[in-house]
Amino acid sequence: MTWKDPSRFIDRIYIEESCLDLASTRAILARAGLPWSVVPERQKPNDLDEDFVENLTAGKRQLFLCRNRGVFFKPCPGTREYQCCEYQVLNTGTNCPIDCVYCILQAYLNTPWLTFYVNTEDLCAELEEKLAANPQRLFRIGTGEFTDSLAIDRLTCLSRTLVPLIGRMSNAVLELKTKSAVIDHLQGLDHRGKTIVAWSLNSPAIMKHELRSATLTERLEAAKQCAAWGYRLAFHFDPIIDHPGWQSGYQETIDRLFAAVPAEAIAWISLGALRFIPTLKEIGIRRFPGTRIYFHEFVQGLDAKSRYFRPHRVSLYTFIYERLKQRASETTCIYFCMESDEIWREVMGFTPGEKGGLPIMLDRTVRESA
Repeated sequence: MTWKDPSRFIDRIYIEESCLDLASTRAILARAGLPWSVVPERQKPNDLDEDFVENLTAGKRQLFLCRNRGVFFKPCPGTREYQCCEYQVLNTGTNCPIDCVYCILQAYLNTPWLTFYVNTEDLCAELEEKLAANPQRLFRIGTGEFTDSLAIDRLTCLSRTLVPLIGRMSNAVLELKTKSAVIDHLQGLDHRGKTIVAWSLNSPAIMKHELRSATLTERLEAAKQCAAWGYRLAFHFDPIIDHPGWQSGYQETIDRLFAAVPAEAIAWISLGALRFIPTLKEIGIRRFPGTRIYFHEFVQGLDAKSRYFRPHRVSLYTFIYERLKQRASETTCIYFCMESDEIWREVMGFTPGEKGGLPIMLDRTVRESA
């Protein structure tokens, strides 16, 4: 069975009562053709959250359509101890039907349901207001922080709203980050080069730990198609994980990446080694008792997350960076996600500060390839 479209895992929909007559809700119900129930206002669909860890897989089969009463648009929750790219998060929902052994959302969220915010008119209004209030600033915006950007796009069609909206903005670029191959709704949109479609990549052995996700072949075929439609691409090697044969595994992925897509279409590539908060290790081992990824030597980083020892991170990074650098276009920005200046200098030979800072490096990439 293929999991190019992981939304096929969903088998029931719950709807917050006040959202029942929203256009977005009605459209999703029509596309899904699934049984659904109404949930009283501000109530939860059921009691799965009483044992969040035990019921997380079951929760991924349930889509909860509700209203976001908070802020949609906010800075990425990076840590000041490491270099942050000043990404802006557009919060469209939480959780996803894909189940990665290492996923931080297992420890970050406290409800198991797959949630989508159907008050999309409020989302768009807030986004437009924030961008209009800061016309001189370039916003790099992503929807893939608390969910997968495209995993349920077959049902929500949110890309058909966001891509043209960002295309009309002079001071924003949108990144849609996914482990799926759900791209049909991107065809024919007036993106004007302002949307970057991104995929998380890993060694083939590690991708087997990404349950209900598209295969490497499926992701790269989707990326190739998006490039043909004029979209710029991005790829994220994160988390990079030590495992038997890691050198040959990452070499294979890099070779297949550049064989599949034109190097000049790639806006940026990020690198980030495995890092996790203590509770994620406990949850990951409980849910996936056969995994070995948490049983390495780790040290506590400045952000209180467990990380590989610095010499080992440097070894992993150097191998992958050198091979990417050999194949990547000069216009592609290769960068670290949440790493120190010391790591930057040891692996890449410079620090972001010497080039104006990481946000400026990425902004420059956006402007030069526009």
